[in-house]
Parts: sequence; C-alpha cells; structure tokens
Amino acid sequence: MNTLVLGYGNADRQDDGVAWHVIRQLIAALGGEAPFEMEEENPITIADVDFLFLLQLTPELSEMLAGYDRVCFVDAHTGAVPEDVHFETLQPGFQQSPFTHHLTPNSLLSMTESIYHQCPRSILVSVRGFEFGFSRDLSKPTADLIPQSANLILKWLSS
Repeated sequence: MNTLVLGYGNADRQDDGVAWHVIRQLIAALGGEAPFEMEEENPITIADVDFLFLLQLTPELSEMLAGYDRVCFVDAHTGAVPEDVHFETLQPGFQQSPFTHHLTPNSLLSMTESIYHQCPRSILVSVRGFEFGFSRDLSKPTADLIPQSANLILKWLSS
C-alpha cells in the first residue's frame, strides 16, 4: 500500500514543529536513520512509507496526494481539542479558515478529489503544543507526547 506520512508546521516556532520530531521517531522505529537536520533529504522513504515535512499545506500538494493510497497528516494543536494526542479519520471537505495562509487537510483532500478524482484514505494525528516561542527546541510537555503519537501512527501503518 502506497503510504505518505506528511508532517507540517513551523519548526522555528517551538512546539509547532512537533511533527518533524514525530517523523524522526517513526523513521527510527522502522529501522531507518532519522535525519539530524530538517534541511536534509525530504522526502525520505523507509519500509515502503514516504515521510515528508513541510512548513504548511499548499494546494500544489493535491497532485502528490492523488498518487497515494493512504496519508497520515501530523501537526500540532493549541488545545482546541480535548486530547493531548488527537487521532481522527479525515473526509474530504472544504473548511474555511480565518487565516489566508492556512489550508486544512480536509480541504486539501477535497481539492485532490475534485481535481484528480482520487482521495487517499487519511488520518490526522495532532499533538498538543504548549509553547510557540522562537526556538527549535520543544517544550517538555510536548516532547513527552512524541512516543504516544508515534505509536498511534505505527499502529495505523500496520493496519
């Protein structure tokens, strides 16, 4: 099964970059050598899974998504959902955002389906961020959520 794990966030804004750390843990868990820097090769393929980390989702990604059977989106959240690690199955559908630079996974899936008549089965794993200062270091509470997040994704990958 053709699978993509797509993490996104601003790695220079502390916990907003948690997806990159989750991806590193996933690569290591699957027997790969986790990249040391975010600027290294991207995407990385390990155990037939492609891993990609980006600053944000863009409409241009819809062409890439059309080539996958499954996609796992990984992002940070600010507490808008009750769980520290939120897991949900996604459906394509346009979602308005108050920010012009913000594209949701659901909206991206909707574009993919509309343009390419393909829509990968998709999930979102959203990890609670606690601090969003100017740093590449995660806060301890967010860093402590990485193993739980990675384990959820590993379980999904094996299903």
